[in-house]
Amino acid sequence: MISSIAILGSGMAGLGAACRLADAGARATVYEKHSRPGGHTRSFATADGFIFDDGPHISFTKNPRLQEMLAESVDGEFEILQARVNNLWRGHWIKHPAQCNLYGLPAELVSRALEDFVAAGGMADGVPPANYEEWLRAAYGDTFAETFPMEYGWKYHTVDARRMSTDWLGPRLYRPDLAEVLHGTLSAETADVHYVDHFRYPSQGGFESYLRKFFGRARIECGREVSEIDPEAAVVHFADGSEISADAVISSLPLPELVARIRDVPVEVREAAARLACTTCVTVNLGIRREDLSDYHWTYLYDREQTATRLSFPHLFSPANVPKGCGSIQAEVYFSKKYRPLNVAPRDLIQPVTEDLRECGLLREDDEILHADVRLIPYANVIFDLNRQEAVTLIRAYLDEVGLATCGRYGEWGYQWTDEAFESGEAAAQRVLDGTRLSRR
Repeated sequence: MISSIAILGSGMAGLGAACRLADAGARATVYEKHSRPGGHTRSFATADGFIFDDGPHISFTKNPRLQEMLAESVDGEFEILQARVNNLWRGHWIKHPAQCNLYGLPAELVSRALEDFVAAGGMADGVPPANYEEWLRAAYGDTFAETFPMEYGWKYHTVDARRMSTDWLGPRLYRPDLAEVLHGTLSAETADVHYVDHFRYPSQGGFESYLRKFFGRARIECGREVSEIDPEAAVVHFADGSEISADAVISSLPLPELVARIRDVPVEVREAAARLACTTCVTVNLGIRREDLSDYHWTYLYDREQTATRLSFPHLFSPANVPKGCGSIQAEVYFSKKYRPLNVAPRDLIQPVTEDLRECGLLREDDEILHADVRLIPYANVIFDLNRQEAVTLIRAYLDEVGLATCGRYGEWGYQWTDEAFESGEAAAQRVLDGTRLSRR
């Protein structure tokens, strides 16, 4: 009989675990190191009336069960929006995805891109690409691959495409046929083929509002940072000097953080955790006394000279995210300890980002900036470099051996969207209900 279950982390995955346990009548305690719950799904309201999420968050799940759960969590008060996405490359505004929207770009570039696309011929049967760069060249041809996704990937993942695997791709990069590419070079009117068609967003309170009713499904203790886990004694220690005994532990902590906190971890497991890489994101959050900043919900920036990698416009997600008559911009700037360390104070990024926004025309010289802040997100996205799979396999085998269940983007060290993170937590909880325990050898 499981009498005590500890969930580490109160984001989407941790709350997914808590909800599944509550449904089974096994109430758990969630331990969160921050002063309030929510993890990476927290939203932040500023004193001057702007709301920014901890990085851009939307819900585009097609799972009816999860759609209903999230809708109930906000009492049915949510926006349904048709996703509008574009790209900026060397002064050209391009509909997304660029691979089938080349209309209006320099003729020489378009000609070479078409020639290379035809010559590439797609993936060779039975010969899987060795890395992401090979996949891009086979899918789109050299010219397009080098000009667009390889450049954007360097900014977003902080590493060259040849050093990445293809494990994460899924539906994220659309592969058009020749007819679509040709149509997109001759006409500005093309079909919408982005993998996000429509999305939902809470009408009030930012994305975090989707979680607030979930907070009541388990006891949540904030300000409780884990310092050590002893699988042998089945004890979790906290930085405040307290400890608990647990029959089962479900962790959504990032794998490197979790491994570093387990007592007597084998050397090879620690070394595997050290090989894992992720990006760190600095979000530059601007509140502007003007609402007609953009017609697009988010914009991809390809040029290396542009400080930011991606922009989103929270006031277009919900009018309640800004004071009346105002707009907002969230710019993402990416770094990584392994490949591109952050070597400036995050706040020093406000000025170059603002200057770039003026240079590309999104901000006017006379725009009044009512609010400017930055937030540092230490764990942004998992980097699917060529070291990842072997290291994750070794770590997971060890965690299974000692009976620690993990979940979420960072607990499983994968690429999970909101609904996938919640379901990952549910699956971890089910494993516990089915008999997973902390070891008491």
